Amino acid sequence: MRILIAEDDPTSLLVLRHAVERLGHECLLATDGAAAWDAFVAHAPDVVITDWMMPGVDGPELVRRVRESDRYSYVIMLTALSDHDHALAGMSAGADGYLTKPLDNAQLKLGLVAAARMTDLHRRLAAREGELEALNARLADESRRDPLTGLGNRLRMTEDLDRLDDAHRRYGRAYALALVDVDRFKRYNDRYGHAAGDEALRRVAATLAAGVRTADDVYRYGGEEILVVLPEQTLDGARDAMERLRGAVSALGIEHADNPPLHRLTISAGLAAVPTGAHAELAAVLRDADDALYAAKAAGRDRVELAGGEAPAPR
Repeated sequence: MRILIAEDDPTSLLVLRHAVERLGHECLLATDGAAAWDAFVAHAPDVVITDWMMPGVDGPELVRRVRESDRYSYVIMLTALSDHDHALAGMSAGADGYLTKPLDNAQLKLGLVAAARMTDLHRRLAAREGELEALNARLADESRRDPLTGLGNRLRMTEDLDRLDDAHRRYGRAYALALVDVDRFKRYNDRYGHAAGDEALRRVAATLAAGVRTADDVYRYGGEEILVVLPEQTLDGARDAMERLRGAVSALGIEHADNPPLHRLTISAGLAAVPTGAHAELAAVLRDADDALYAAKAAGRDRVELAGGEAPAPR
């Protein structure tokens, strides 16, 4: 173990150091409480053995600082043989054990055996805690992810849209929303089966997720509908982005015999954008995107339609 010894008496420090090193442990030395605290912060020792009386920071104060830190160290207080009050005060301050002066090597060995057990226990508990935190983070992520497509689900979408709307309300930040629908998807399922439909939807979702910026997000909105959120995006930029995504899905070349004229899987998208400094209700922007998607379907599918009837980008 790595053991920090805080002792202002040179003779006692030397005796304790030799005794600890004979037991096979590494020593760090400090001749006052302030230096001991600096060594604790810098080196995170497994054990701290500290005298009661030291210049600057005394033993009880050092113990309190160690206990208030986020690192666990086993703490042993040094006291005079007959000074039971100091031993009790040290334990009350947070020490795990005490040694009496003059040093009893057998008592030191027993104290370090207990320290080794406790530090090992704390390491294992810390490892378990880390595993639990990682598991909880994974469960939290999985609870917000659609199991079929791997996209964010409605729960994640709602949380993220609330933050997007808050930034828009507070700072007038621009954003765009695009509702995407797989064209004639029911016919695809009817012809090729639901297993093939699930695989096709997974491929479409992966293509959309891979094709957006890091700042953008993609969610499964419901059924074969997917929502693409484009923060800090202009209308022209959002339209260009959605046209690229539409083309990328078409380029997958997934056969769809009941989707003329290309007879391959395609998507339609309805796009609504809120410029910088404007104010719009999130629900209204979603409705505008949905209306634009309906218009894209009515206009022949495999296209991006803008809310408000703006002309679509040339193809």
